[in-house]
Amino acid sequence: MRPADFAYDLPEASIAQVPLEDRPSARLLVDIGDGIHHQTVYDLPALVGPGDVIVINDTRVLPARLHLTRATGGAVEVLLLERLAGTTTSETWEALVRPSRRVAPGTVLQPESGLEVTVGEDLGEGRRLVRLDALDGVPAALDRYGEMPLPPYLSTVLDDPDRYQTVYANRPASAAAPTAGLHLTDDILDACRAAGAGIERLELVVGLDTFRPIAVDDLDDHRMHGEAYDVPDATLDACRNAERVIAVGTTTVRALESAARGDIAGRTELFIRRPFEFAIVDLLLTNFHLPGSTLLVMLDAFVGPGWRDLYATALAEGYRFLSFGDAMLVAPGNSEGAT
Repeated sequence: MRPADFAYDLPEASIAQVPLEDRPSARLLVDIGDGIHHQTVYDLPALVGPGDVIVINDTRVLPARLHLTRATGGAVEVLLLERLAGTTTSETWEALVRPSRRVAPGTVLQPESGLEVTVGEDLGEGRRLVRLDALDGVPAALDRYGEMPLPPYLSTVLDDPDRYQTVYANRPASAAAPTAGLHLTDDILDACRAAGAGIERLELVVGLDTFRPIAVDDLDDHRMHGEAYDVPDATLDACRNAERVIAVGTTTVRALESAARGDIAGRTELFIRRPFEFAIVDLLLTNFHLPGSTLLVMLDAFVGPGWRDLYATALAEGYRFLSFGDAMLVAPGNSEGAT
């Protein structure tokens, strides 16, 4: 299989540039066994019931993009990917540094006073080790100097950065949002509970493969970057006893299917692609993904080649795509389409 197998024509006008003011008013393309239905996320509680377990990824997005300068005055952008070690005032991170080739190991970068970033070892693909030092604490410095790391296809600035957070976001750790959860509100989750569904949480720290396209010609050669995850015992037990497990987002799928195959917490490099036997997830609530992305490869593994028909329908019906776009609720292998 090649990245070209996951290409499709995405018009620029179909890319949502801003989030909807009313989160659950996002459209929901439903295909779970009785044909395609066009609904909204407000309808989700009517689609679940007793025996269902909805699993959410409650990671919180860090203000992880830093615009820094070298002593010579040259501009450097650092996108923090994952915290590796450290104390409150000094932390080591894996990060994307641009332009990486022009930044020698040992280079010190600063936004102003209050935060010092030292660029270290080259990890390949633009990734570097970086050390952050801040006398008043690294978290406070990131809140002061960092920006929300919106994807590059978004050209607008958010008036409210919390619109790139889920309402249930917890520990700040991720470089991107688990965007399927952006549509949910406390009222929607309460209505799902009232319908008889359980709500369970896990954490997967969203990293590089969520927003970077596949760069190899053969998927056999693609190496997934490891992501930290933690699936509580209670969440896994609830899933094993559920009639249906509804995963909110591809990151939730990756965490659950990793836990089913090994430890309930740790790091995962699981690359979900055909053929793949899903051990836990029965339904997937997800946004519409970039062409040639690992997220689209996962959707193909879940629903089969019929994803093309679903995407063609969504485009024809004016659905909004990508991070701030609309969503779909799908079952495994439910749609059949031409390869």
